[in-house]
Amino acid sequence: MTDEMFLAHVTDRLAALPAVHAVTLGGSRAQGTHTPDSDWDFAIYYRGGFDPADLRAVGWDGEVSEIGGWGGGVFNGGAWLTIDGRQVDVHYRDLDVVEHEFAEAQRGRFHWEPLMFHLAGIPSYLVVAELAVNEKLHGSLPRPAYPDALREAAPPWWRDRATLTLHYAQRAYAPRGQATEVAGALATAAMQTAHAVLAARGEWVTNEKRLLQRADLRGIDAIMAGLRPEPEALRRAIAEAEELFQATA
Repeated sequence: MTDEMFLAHVTDRLAALPAVHAVTLGGSRAQGTHTPDSDWDFAIYYRGGFDPADLRAVGWDGEVSEIGGWGGGVFNGGAWLTIDGRQVDVHYRDLDVVEHEFAEAQRGRFHWEPLMFHLAGIPSYLVVAELAVNEKLHGSLPRPAYPDALREAAPPWWRDRATLTLHYAQRAYAPRGQATEVAGALATAAMQTAHAVLAARGEWVTNEKRLLQRADLRGIDAIMAGLRPEPEALRRAIAEAEELFQATA
């Protein structure tokens, strides 16, 4: 099965599920940065009572979560599947939630949620970002521009979180020589700062995989590489990170 045939086959099966109004392709394949081994990331946009049992009934190998099975919130579940030998992720997207977060983002309002595998968590406008960057395969969805109000509100919010993260590490971890905890704080603060940088540019973010590169913050790697379980070395690393982050403001 060619990639084109595969894409059409999966789209047709997902679009036929009850309550599904639209299907999109996301991730690296939607953005043209994929390799032959890259996963296929689909999202199904439903309204009302979508039942994951209908997806299970298709018969594809893999795991299908319940609604809210990936922590709830805007990123409310999905499936990890193998279809025709290809690795496929399917994300659930509640259209009522997506439309609400779109309206909120236009007003410069959002909230933060934890999400597995994301160091800095995610902003609720992630589902709006997906509308802007994903490839529509079925149905009708808006393709929003980056709201001016969000460009104003998001950068200082993310930078405040990064500042507090580093301050806590400076007070609580560095004096004890706790290099692992400091490393975690540096990584988290770097991602938070990167969110601020991209928001200020009006560039959408859908995950953390290339976030540091896009924000020109790969300099954090050299700082992390020099960490030692000594209070003074850790204080110095935190100070260097602060300088790096301030240079992006």
